[in-house]
Amino acid sequence: MTASGKAPEQDGPKRQKLISGPGILLVWLYGVMVVGAVSRSAVQIATDFDRAPLAYTLSALAGVVYGFITYSLVRGGETARRAALVCCAAELVGVLGVGAWTLAEPSAFPDATVWSDFGMGYLFIPVLLPVTALYWLRRSRRP
Repeated sequence: MTASGKAPEQDGPKRQKLISGPGILLVWLYGVMVVGAVSRSAVQIATDFDRAPLAYTLSALAGVVYGFITYSLVRGGETARRAALVCCAAELVGVLGVGAWTLAEPSAFPDATVWSDFGMGYLFIPVLLPVTALYWLRRSRRP
């Protein structure tokens, strides 16, 4: 019996873990990216926002997206997996869009974003991470 007075099998289906195996590495990498993107953009917004407002805002947005994906992976379950899939797809579109934009129109970004040049300043992790996460999330879905 559980604290609710129900047998464990009556508490509903157990939440599917998304952080087993390679998922642990994804959570760790997304966690590092949260800290990197949020701390960088917070300092830039607080000290020099007038210099490159678009770049700093996009970096802050990237940090929020990374945070939500990290939370979803840790939370687990089918709903969290689907939410993480949508966010990872949006992240990939953002990285590809901003990456192409920074190459085509460098003057639009007087300072780099997390996603500039497809994440070159972050060892291309911003472009590799959503591809890897999308693969993992699709593979980890329940049959």
